Amino acid sequence: MRALALLIALVLPQPLAADTVRLGDRWYRMELPATPRGAPLILALHGGGGDPDQFAQASGLARAANRAGFAVAFPAGTGRRDDRLLTWNGGYCCGLAARRGVDDMGFLRLVISDAAQRFGVDGQGVYLTGMSNGAILAETFAAQNPDLVRAVAGVAGTMDTSRTRVRGQVPALIIHGTADTMVPFAGGRGDTSLTRTDFASVPSVVQAFLAPWGGVPAKTSRRIDTRNDGTSVIVTDHETRGRVVLRLLTVEGGAHHWPGGRKARPTEGKTQEIDANAEILRFFAANP
Repeated sequence: MRALALLIALVLPQPLAADTVRLGDRWYRMELPATPRGAPLILALHGGGGDPDQFAQASGLARAANRAGFAVAFPAGTGRRDDRLLTWNGGYCCGLAARRGVDDMGFLRLVISDAAQRFGVDGQGVYLTGMSNGAILAETFAAQNPDLVRAVAGVAGTMDTSRTRVRGQVPALIIHGTADTMVPFAGGRGDTSLTRTDFASVPSVVQAFLAPWGGVPAKTSRRIDTRNDGTSVIVTDHETRGRVVLRLLTVEGGAHHWPGGRKARPTEGKTQEIDANAEILRFFAANP
């Protein structure tokens, strides 16, 4: 912690605008609720090739989270030249960030510490979510830093379960489509994958996050199919002592997207059965 505080002092971060903070050559966008002090903090990680502004707009997460009393930090990955087309080093993916071995774990810790110091939000236990490459890093960070994370929610991304062990009990929400051709539900390389990564399967991520809870928690399942959109959602809850410690939302026929988001494409496989923001915030609120 002393080394981290020293690093913050040396970097001397300064706000770029009302909602943007520069940390050396990195930055993050901050969205605050009406009462920032002590507010629970969500780190929301954009997908590969995205950026904080793009993800904030496409997901619509900040507005819903702020209304519910959460602060949301949108950290920025790294790119070749500028603040666009950014990626995260999630271990086995993605892009230049992974090839260069960028210390994104350290950067996320720095964002947490800076946000708590600068805005007065609660940095003792945070929530993480992300899309695609961002989900990979969110899950990996949660797996390796269970003492810092209250809960994690990954959308359309799977951490490298062959090399990443979940070191403690972290409640996890996983949202993934069975028709995802970028990060296939069953694992491997998808038909439209932008990298040569052989992705881990969704079931392997489920098992990884269940392992620290001991045994096999009670499992219940139900289906949501109220819209004529070519998709349905299977909600699978794993409970221990009456508490849902892992929830898997399997979007049958769902493509690689953030359910309920504003992204124009893909035209098919966009479920209307669930809204990712509502599901994530409900899950986070259940794990205070």
